[in-house]
Amino acid sequence: MSKSDARSAVEAVWRIESARIVGALARYTGDFSLAEDLAQEALAEALVSWSIDGIPAQPTGWLLTTGRRRAIDAFRRRSARDERYALLARDLDEKLPGADALFDPDAIDDDVLALMFISCHPVLSREARIALTLRVVGGLTSEEIARAFLVPVPTIQARITRAKKTLAAARVPFAVPETHELAERLGSVLQVVYLIFTEGSSATSGDTWMRTDLAGEARRLARVLVRLRPDPEVFGLLALLELTAARFPARLDASGHPVLLEDQDRRLWDQTAIRRGRAALARASSAGRGLGAYGLQASIAECHAVARSVADTDWARIVILYEALGRLTPSPIIDLNRAVAVAMASGPADGLALVDTIAAQGELAGSHLLPAVRGEMLIRLGRRGKARAALLDAVALCKNSAERAELERKLETLSDGVEGAR
Repeated sequence: MSKSDARSAVEAVWRIESARIVGALARYTGDFSLAEDLAQEALAEALVSWSIDGIPAQPTGWLLTTGRRRAIDAFRRRSARDERYALLARDLDEKLPGADALFDPDAIDDDVLALMFISCHPVLSREARIALTLRVVGGLTSEEIARAFLVPVPTIQARITRAKKTLAAARVPFAVPETHELAERLGSVLQVVYLIFTEGSSATSGDTWMRTDLAGEARRLARVLVRLRPDPEVFGLLALLELTAARFPARLDASGHPVLLEDQDRRLWDQTAIRRGRAALARASSAGRGLGAYGLQASIAECHAVARSVADTDWARIVILYEALGRLTPSPIIDLNRAVAVAMASGPADGLALVDTIAAQGELAGSHLLPAVRGEMLIRLGRRGKARAALLDAVALCKNSAERAELERKLETLSDGVEGAR
């Protein structure tokens, strides 16, 4: 087998089984940071061994056994200077079952769940949680994570290294949190998955409007999480991701330019994803305790998904949902989205009044979204001069080149006539 074939095989196994491998090794060693290092060492060994001997019949078991042997070597090296490792090394026997001792079917789900909670632990920064989750739970390489977030590879590697050191210093145990901690920690996990998806669905910078591979990874993580922890808000998040991703096939034209909601060919929307999203939303609602933030956003996405056109959309319901969401999680972005819904339900003048109120508060002063929305409403009101000024502001603030090009195209459609007094 060639080296490239071996690498492809290793990458495929790692992408599918990385969380289980790291989780099993963490359970075995009791050391999350060491487990991740052991898994990487096993991968490096597989690249050499598989190119010579071929892919083993049980590649996951091979990686687990190799990681376990590396753990034994590490414990023995450290036993001379660390009493804790000395106790572990004393009880280790290389002749004991390798992968069988690690890949316990009854513990797999708990391993993966514990891994997700550790990667999203509150002691870590938001950036570190995202990087660590994509690395150890998603199975992405440092290069892939760096490419997705448009930062240098050494920056991602440093974040991951610091995260592991922080977790070790905080003595975070490899375990699913106790019941009294679960609600708080679950929120952190959901937020990280949501942030990963958001960056994939609407990139904040770079040359492309969307990064569907990153959004797809977030959907996969949400599906894993809903299987491991079937909480209503987890179903709400999965519903939101599925219903939003259903529109992806229509969000870019043949040239790769963004296509706004009102111009999308709804026949291209993924009906299977819509059905999955609506089913997950029904599960979230069935708990009978009211929808959380993700469930409310999913309900808004559902309104779009079931409408035959923009005009057919239940904008009045969307306004109510945004009002409920704003009370639950106050945010100027939510307020801005509500203003758009009001403009669609009651007219652009009502929407513009809300936008101007948000602008006066100053919380979105550095965002291109506010002047972009304001410009669109001014266009609908026929105030082209002020609309042009607002869109120029949006172009200056926008960091995503694809979105900026769309704003510039919209500017080109406006006449040069100025109605500044209006």
